[in-house]
Amino acid sequence: MKFQVATGILATALLGGDVSLLGTSAFSFVPQRSSVVVTTSKGISKNDGHVRRTRSSLVMKDDNSKFSFANLFSGEGAAAAAPTRVRGGNSATLEPHPSQRDHINPLNALYPPNKRAIEESAGTAPSPPLPFHPGVQSGVLSNGFSYVFLPNRSPPNRFEAHLQVFSGSSDELEPQQGIAHLTEHVAYMGSRKRERLFGTGSQTNAYTDFHHTVFYAACPTYSPNGGSFGAPQPMLPMALDALCDVMEARCDPSRIEKERQAVLSEMTMVNTIEYRVECQILSTLHRENRLAKRFPIGKESLIQKWNRDDVKTWHRTHYRPDNVLLYVVGDLDPEYVQQTIEDKFGHLSAEKQGSEIALTELKGEASELADAVVGGTLKQRQSWHYPPVRHDFCVVEGVNDLLNDGTKLVETGDLEVVEKKSEDESSIGSIYDIHLQQPYALDDKVQFLKEAELSPGKVIRPHIFKHELLQNFSFHLFAKRPVEPIKDMKSFRRSLARRVCLAALQIRLNVGGRSDDPAFTFVEFNQLDSAREGCAVCSLDMTADPPRWREAVLKSISEIRKLGIHGVTPGEMERYASALLTDAEQLAAQGDMISHGDQLAYLMETVANGHTFMSPEQSYAVTEQALSTLTLEEVNRAAAELCSHITGLNDGEMTSTGMVVAVACTPKSSDNDDASFVDDDLLCQAIRDACSIEVEPVEDVVVPHTLVTPEELEEAMKAYPPKWESGQFTDGTPNTPADRITRPFTLRRLGNGIRVGINQNSAESQRGHLRLVAPGGRDAERRLGFKSGSLAVGARAMQEGGSFGSFSREQVELFAVDHLIMVEINCNEESLVMDFVFPTTNVGNSGYGENMKLGITGTEAVLQIVREILIDFNWEEDALGRSKSSYRTAHESLGKSLEGKSTEMVMDAVTSGDERFLSIDVDTVNAVTLEDAKNAVMSQLRPKDLEISVSGDFVVNDVLDQILQYLGTVPADTNAEYEVKDAPMEFASVPKLSLPGKHLDLELEDSDPRAVAYVAGAAPNQWGYLADGTSVAQRVSEADKRASDYDKQRRAHPLFGNAALSLISEIANRRLFSTVRERKQLTYDANFSLTGFERMKGGWFLVTVTASKEKAQRALDACKETLEALRKSNPISVDNLESAKRVVLNRHEGELRTSQYWATIMSGIQEESIPLKGPLSVTDFHAVIEAMTVKDLQLALDCMGLEESELYTAIGKTVQPEGLVVDDIVKASPMAGMGRGGALTG
Repeated sequence: MKFQVATGILATALLGGDVSLLGTSAFSFVPQRSSVVVTTSKGISKNDGHVRRTRSSLVMKDDNSKFSFANLFSGEGAAAAAPTRVRGGNSATLEPHPSQRDHINPLNALYPPNKRAIEESAGTAPSPPLPFHPGVQSGVLSNGFSYVFLPNRSPPNRFEAHLQVFSGSSDELEPQQGIAHLTEHVAYMGSRKRERLFGTGSQTNAYTDFHHTVFYAACPTYSPNGGSFGAPQPMLPMALDALCDVMEARCDPSRIEKERQAVLSEMTMVNTIEYRVECQILSTLHRENRLAKRFPIGKESLIQKWNRDDVKTWHRTHYRPDNVLLYVVGDLDPEYVQQTIEDKFGHLSAEKQGSEIALTELKGEASELADAVVGGTLKQRQSWHYPPVRHDFCVVEGVNDLLNDGTKLVETGDLEVVEKKSEDESSIGSIYDIHLQQPYALDDKVQFLKEAELSPGKVIRPHIFKHELLQNFSFHLFAKRPVEPIKDMKSFRRSLARRVCLAALQIRLNVGGRSDDPAFTFVEFNQLDSAREGCAVCSLDMTADPPRWREAVLKSISEIRKLGIHGVTPGEMERYASALLTDAEQLAAQGDMISHGDQLAYLMETVANGHTFMSPEQSYAVTEQALSTLTLEEVNRAAAELCSHITGLNDGEMTSTGMVVAVACTPKSSDNDDASFVDDDLLCQAIRDACSIEVEPVEDVVVPHTLVTPEELEEAMKAYPPKWESGQFTDGTPNTPADRITRPFTLRRLGNGIRVGINQNSAESQRGHLRLVAPGGRDAERRLGFKSGSLAVGARAMQEGGSFGSFSREQVELFAVDHLIMVEINCNEESLVMDFVFPTTNVGNSGYGENMKLGITGTEAVLQIVREILIDFNWEEDALGRSKSSYRTAHESLGKSLEGKSTEMVMDAVTSGDERFLSIDVDTVNAVTLEDAKNAVMSQLRPKDLEISVSGDFVVNDVLDQILQYLGTVPADTNAEYEVKDAPMEFASVPKLSLPGKHLDLELEDSDPRAVAYVAGAAPNQWGYLADGTSVAQRVSEADKRASDYDKQRRAHPLFGNAALSLISEIANRRLFSTVRERKQLTYDANFSLTGFERMKGGWFLVTVTASKEKAQRALDACKETLEALRKSNPISVDNLESAKRVVLNRHEGELRTSQYWATIMSGIQEESIPLKGPLSVTDFHAVIEAMTVKDLQLALDCMGLEESELYTAIGKTVQPEGLVVDDIVKASPMAGMGRGGALTG
């Protein structure tokens, strides 16, 4: 029942790779593939930068347009302008900006002349153009500044503004490597206008990538009442002031020094083995262009030296009005937005920026780079959003490498049409080494990668990366292809056909491809468009146990060849086409309920690649229209094209020309005879062998339309008549009626004992979330006498299995796929948790329009799965084997991770080695039998112990009826045979902390220097209970002898302890940022967190700080100093409290829009083992947070073990292995984070 992989991968293929963005994409594009992104936390509230992927088109000239500065700077480009007078009446004139060139407008299809031309072609174009979103507005100011606005009402009274600067690390000159990222820090962190957003409930952040730097602010539409703001003020002008301040950054030396230290700390923090693997992959994949040598975080030796002139030179060269694009999405009036943009940004001038370039000696080379960018790169030819690169494309026969050899993609929609550059254009690109193919003084050691010819004309570029910290073998096979704009029905149909193919293959790999003893532990095949890399990347990513790497390569490549040669089956075609339509229907139902952040992420990537930006309603209409006539032949042609780089390696039915890239990452081994050993020749031979095996087409699997027939359900209703009973609580709330709907949730119990909570949430249209909780977890292993690790390993085995009654695992998993259900089963310290994500509408449908035959709803399908888990689950040895393998790998990997091993060391010390809180070691895992796992898990699944919480866009009465039928008929004595008689039922407390505290040191062998430090101590659990059984409320009341009646009443509220701890966490994190990062400049990031147990009494706090090895002790001391100051020398202030309240309440309000959050906060409300959690914890949340006082928090702080003698501290450091010899391999500079599908925070 590996639903989270099976249906999660389906969601990746159908929804663009990021399941969190279910409601954003009219096309549901797959996100950008692996990329390097550096992000900066900006001190108000850390938030991920939004990045997503789409396409691009060339600007179409509007010959009828009149001359204007907008045309001069933005039309076919931002041309170098004539000398301009300085604003303010000064008679002096300014020279044109030295790096400004005539370039395509970054609005792409939304550039007004382009948009108008596309719309006017509707009646004459060979393929009808896709419709534009009717609400989106775009324009260009007279100075070349471009903007897009999208009205959106979710959430109401808020908006987001993102300023995108089209210069990133790939635009840096040789002595500037890393300066784009440092300038991002300086420009935003140094903005006084950004600081004015503090305390308003706003979040700000920024991030740097290969191709751009993005700054953003997410704000309420009006400032809060009271405080320093007085009457509420509109926030859009304040937000745009902050973003405009970025364009006019002062580059103060003091700020540069602060951010230099932050960047250097960030460089250490992100230098994990996972990051280093991605370095190797990207350096190999992009060997032919700048991306291989220009990673965002840059070179330490250069960062250490830069001064104000260096930073200002970069800033004034690239932060020009023609080189940026502003996005605004939110609950705002369009005319007001446009006028405010004009008011705030209209005065900017490229000429003024150019006049302030400090280092004139760099002007010449920067000018040469600018010439080369517009003369020979994808940035000018396809999209100004792209990095200035070329690619060695691998395309099917008949489609040339369009963007090499002086060719240029033109705006025709057909990939075959090209036009030649002029001689002048060609000569520019040949003079300047824009693709960095020559050696340079600052280059890292680089082994020029060899290329192997597997067969005549079939070229592969192999690379092996070996490291002592790697645990598994991983394999990555790539082909780069041009990005095809999706702007008409023809290209839209092709995109749908590709998505059907990708979904089919992913499910084959992750359902049918998992044997009793699978060769690989993870496998994924996808083709992802990447604006940050300027290409589409078709990738196979796979991990395996090192000794079985050949078998894993053979199996994964064979599955891809099956798809490329034989295509999809009719059943797969119907299944995944139906899923695409359901996805589009759900998006259309959401309409303007899609969040600002999701809308903005999709909008940015759509604009970046030149796709047509459609509304969800428009997308659904064209999807239905296209799918109704999409043929199996079209889909199988797309399958052949997708797989052509692999099938072509053996002269398959469709071949491709161009480079295939293969990267293998493996543990370091010196034994050439070891089965784990791999080198370039062996890897190429394994690929050749895999491509020579004959493959047979797959056969359709018979998938049930329902797991429980109406006849079976009717029989169960007769045998076990279900009934509702009142909801019961321990927080003082009266019992709720068994026959009435209540708000905001309905809480009842079934006659068999199952507790039920249900909430209607229309904010996520046609989506639902169900959480089943069985109290126990690893604490129950000890309490009930089960073998250590049996519950955890058993829960994973249940996840890996999935056979119910007479249905096989494959049938059940495909049933979940058909109904778009994702399931995740986990065991934590105190409970077994099952999470189900599902559509609430009819799914598994067949046919289109009037001929559509409806399946059951996703809600009903989920309830059928829950019922079968409880009463008819089949335990399988192979599922247990996969579970144990997963746990063994996790434990062994922990020992090779500095953060993982250090955290484990700290937890081992504070828990006195209590295995409930530690990783499960290999011997413990190996000792668990199938019978152990089955007995432990099923003992937890007694109806009387279970609680089910459901939230979604449904009719409550309908779902209550379905719950009554499917779960109310589960016999009350189900699984009684597994119950442990006379066992203690009360949860234990966490181990009492052994005092005094102590300091711990850890060393981990690693070739690169890194360090992490910790401060830990005793803390209450999530509801305020301490390990000795007392509570925060009790201790605060005892300490405050002069408390008023109002104080006593507030502190007696069941939510008091929870509220106090939430606010303290927020304040502590802000203080750590201000002290350790800002004032002392010792780290990029420090974090305060609480363990947050709900049932076990007590817990711990943990402060984590990354730093260089030289600064680790000082950073640790600074964290201790910050915690001490909170209690004594610099106690919590009113401003601290009010700011924390706004953050906590805004986060709560935002999360209430998600069904997952509702399911989480309802879980435990009727559970006796969480006595303070009841309906009041939800209904009174806002009031209790608002009522909290500074004194409440100060007294609550005294409930934590913050005294010096109570602290456990630790420092983990890497040490170089003895006799280390550095390989002559590609070694990229550290990057802040990489991952396919979005910007990562660092």
